Amino acid sequence: MNVFAPIAVWGFWVLLIVGCLLDELRVRGAAILILLWMAGFVGSRFSPYGMLFIPYAAVLDIALVLIVFKGDVQLR
Repeated sequence: MNVFAPIAVWGFWVLLIVGCLLDELRVRGAAILILLWMAGFVGSRFSPYGMLFIPYAAVLDIALVLIVFKGDVQLR
């Protein structure tokens, strides 16, 4: 198992909660993101070893970072 897999999965849920708490995500947006996450989770079961879900979750994490923080996070 990849070390970064839990970071991608848990990061999605943490960013989703932060986005809702900061009022950056409305209920409709959060519902759409959850449906996309679930579709990727179910769909990855048809790929060998479910290997496509973690990169898919990472892409959703990137989208959430851009939505919640209004751009990329600066590392200085």
